[in-house]
Amino acid sequence: MQAGSVITTERPRGTLWSADHRTTTVASLLVVTLIAFENMGVATAMPTMVAALGGQALYSWPFTAFLVASVVATVLSGRVCDRRGPALALVTGPAIFLGGLFLCGSAANMPMLLAGRVLQGLGSGVVLVAVSLLIALVYTDRERPAMYAANAAAWVLPAVVGPSVAGVVTESVGWRWVFFGLTPLALLGLVMLVPIARRLGGPEPGQRQRRAGVTAAVAAAIGVAALTWAAQHPSPSALGYGLAGLVALAFSARRLLPAGTLLARAGLPTVVASRALLGGAYAGMEAYLPLTMARVHGYSPALAGLPLTVAALGWSAASWLQGRYPDWSREVLLRIGFGLVAGSMVVFAFVAEPWCPGWVAFVGSVVGGAGMGTAYPSISLLLLRFSPVAERGFNTSAMQVSDWVASALTVGFGGVLLGLLASAERPSAAVFVLAVCLTGLALAGAGITRRWPTRG
Repeated sequence: MQAGSVITTERPRGTLWSADHRTTTVASLLVVTLIAFENMGVATAMPTMVAALGGQALYSWPFTAFLVASVVATVLSGRVCDRRGPALALVTGPAIFLGGLFLCGSAANMPMLLAGRVLQGLGSGVVLVAVSLLIALVYTDRERPAMYAANAAAWVLPAVVGPSVAGVVTESVGWRWVFFGLTPLALLGLVMLVPIARRLGGPEPGQRQRRAGVTAAVAAAIGVAALTWAAQHPSPSALGYGLAGLVALAFSARRLLPAGTLLARAGLPTVVASRALLGGAYAGMEAYLPLTMARVHGYSPALAGLPLTVAALGWSAASWLQGRYPDWSREVLLRIGFGLVAGSMVVFAFVAEPWCPGWVAFVGSVVGGAGMGTAYPSISLLLLRFSPVAERGFNTSAMQVSDWVASALTVGFGGVLLGLLASAERPSAAVFVLAVCLTGLALAGAGITRRWPTRG
C-alpha cells in the first residue's frame, strides 16, 4: 500500500485480522506491548534502581530524560514521515530503543542510566509517530476505533504481569534485568517491522507540507531540561537559565504546534491541547504513585506497581467499549474522559496521606484508566479528521510533543515538590500538592472541550 492512499470503502467488522491487515496489526501491537512492558517495569523498579545508583536527589530525571528525548524524536519522526513516509522510522525506532535497553541495564552510575533513558526516549518517540501514521494509512475511519482498542488491549498483559514481574525480578535477580529482559521482544518487533516498511511507499507528490524545525525541537528539549534543573537547584544563576528555558519553550511552541494550541482555539488546536492536558495529568500520577505506595503505605516493590496494573485494565476496558461503537460522538467521549481522570486525581490526593488506606489507590486507578481509555482514542481520531493528509506527520508529532512536554513538566514539577516540601523517603506532602495541581489540569481539559470546533 502506498503512503498517502486513502481507503474510503467500508469493510465488515473484524478486518483487523484479515489477510491484508494481519501482519500490520500484529507488528503494531507488538510495538505497543514492548513500550508497555518497559513503562510498567521501569516505573515499578525506579525507587530501587535510583537508590542503588545513589541518585535519590535525581529521582525524577530518568522519567524526564526519557520525555525530553522524545520531544526531539517525535519532531524528527514527523518530519521524515511527511517527506518519505513512515518506513524508515518504523525500523530505526525499535533499533534505537534496543540500544537504550542495553545501556540502562549495564549502567554503573546515574549518568549512564540517564543516557540509556535518552536513547529509549528517542526510539520510543520515533516509532510511536510512525505507528500512528501506519494506522492512518492502513485502516479506515470506522476501523480505527477498533485498532485503538486493540492497542489498549496490548497493555493488558504488561499491566497484569509487568509490575509484579518487575518487582520480583528487582528483588530476586536485580533491577538490571528489568531492561535486559525486554531485549528479545525489541528484536522480534524489529524483525517483524522490516517487511512492512519495505512495502510502504512515500507520500503523494505535489502536496504542500508543513514541517517542524529541528532547531525548534532541540530548543523545546533544552527548555524543559533547563526549567526542571533550575527548579530543583534554586540559585540566582538558576533563575537566569530557568527564564531562558521558558523563552526556549515559547519559541519552539510556535514552530512545533498548530497555531492557537496554547489558547485552545477551536479546531485542531483544541485536539492537541487536550492531549497535552490529559497526558500531563496522567503522567504525573503514574510517575509518583508507585513511590507513594512504597514509601507512604509500605508496599513492597512487587506490589507498589499494582495500581498501575488496575489502571491499565480500566484503560483497556474503556477503549474496547468505544471501539465497539465507532459512531459515538468523540467530542462527548473526550469530555467524559477528562471528568474521569479528574476524579482519579482527587483520589490520588487522598492516597498521598498516611491515614488513607492504600487500597483506595486501586479505585482511583481504575477510574483514571477508564478516563484515558475513553479519551485517548477520541483524540487520535479527531486529529486525523482535522488533518490534511500531507500534514499528518506534523500534526501527529505535534500531538505527541505536547504530550511529552506536558508530561516532562508535570513529572519534573513533582521532583521539585519532593525537593521543596518532602523527600523520596517521605513524599506525602509533595505528592498531595502535585495531585491537587493535576486535578486542576484535568478540569481545565474538561473546560476547553466545551468550546468544540465545527468541522467543515
